[in-house]
Amino acid sequence: MANIKSAKKRIKITEKKTEQNKIIRSTLKTQIKKFNAAVSSEKPENPEALYRETVSSVDKAVTKGIIHKNKAGHAKQQLAKKMQAAAK
Repeated sequence: MANIKSAKKRIKITEKKTEQNKIIRSTLKTQIKKFNAAVSSEKPENPEALYRETVSSVDKAVTKGIIHKNKAGHAKQQLAKKMQAAAK
């Protein structure tokens, strides 16, 4: 356990940031799952709008430093492939 005041403060800040990052990561995963479920259904309703929303979530996660930009690029590419396959 930390004894120094600044170390105690850093522990509190780290815990708070960890919780915020978990929320963002969880929201991102949920959004991707929603997109995948909608695209894999028989008749996807407006996949372009859902795609834009999902890509926006991915970009926000990159901006906040939750995921790496290369991982985001890969995820967006996979989402685009699924959307195009559903459009056919």
